[in-house]
Amino acid sequence: MSRIADLYAQATGWIFEHALQPLLYALGLMDWAEDAYAWLDFALFGLFGILVVVAVCRPLEAWRPVEPRTDRQAVRTDMLYTFLSRLGLLPLLAFVLLASAQTAWEAWLTEAGLLPPTLEELVPLLREQPLLAFAAYVVILDFAEYWRHRAQHGLRWWWALHAIHHAQRQMTFWTDDRNHVLDDVLAAVWFGAIALLIGVPPGQFPLIVLLLRLAESLSHANVRLDYGRLGERLLVSPRFHRLHHAPLSAGAHGKNYAVLLPVWDWLFGTADFRRGVFPPTGTPEEPEALASGGWLRQQAVGLRRMVAALAGR
Repeated sequence: MSRIADLYAQATGWIFEHALQPLLYALGLMDWAEDAYAWLDFALFGLFGILVVVAVCRPLEAWRPVEPRTDRQAVRTDMLYTFLSRLGLLPLLAFVLLASAQTAWEAWLTEAGLLPPTLEELVPLLREQPLLAFAAYVVILDFAEYWRHRAQHGLRWWWALHAIHHAQRQMTFWTDDRNHVLDDVLAAVWFGAIALLIGVPPGQFPLIVLLLRLAESLSHANVRLDYGRLGERLLVSPRFHRLHHAPLSAGAHGKNYAVLLPVWDWLFGTADFRRGVFPPTGTPEEPEALASGGWLRQQAVGLRRMVAALAGR
């Protein structure tokens, strides 16, 4: 793992030194060099994540698709969402804001004598078992993501944003990143804050993100695939999550919220384990622009809907 991290760091440094830094110098933007390096780090990791997802999910979709790709423009819009989300500035902004907030927060808690213990401080065994610690972090963060997802459906103003994700009638693995920018910001802050709170090591955080994003992309894939009666209760499958995107699962009536582990839906009464069911997706009751509009149009409509929901309209 450390060897891979070293190679990744060397590659990032080489690209920055030989490509990005000369460009910044030529444009007179060297004051932005540190921020540009951080963006490059995120962008390369995002690109690696996209390549992993495509390598896993695209062959599956070609193997046993649930439905043909009839609306390729809608899929291209989802692809734009993915590249903007994983290669754009949003991860950098979230990182900077969270890092600054963490520093201020920990300083205040230290002065007040209230600094909470990390997970490894609470369970010393995890310090000696890195794989076990990694699994524990994944389980806790997956549990947190379940409740964040329920809030997206249960709060009217948040559903006004999240409905963009559910409006897609041509669902593919690209649909995973089909979210309003504000929705992405809230999700990033939530996920990052929980990770900081339980003390996820910086070296493990990107791997956890990669694992959960791969799981989410696979669960959105246009593939007729389930994991069997037992497997469906251990890991979220494309069939399990497709039921979540069915029209009858929109808003507060949602089912199958889990990202990785269906156990949360089973424990809290939101599971739908019907096997062999691959329903159509979409939200017929929401504005058509959320389904067929371009990226900018969907962002604008989502924002107006959120403001209206906050205003009680």
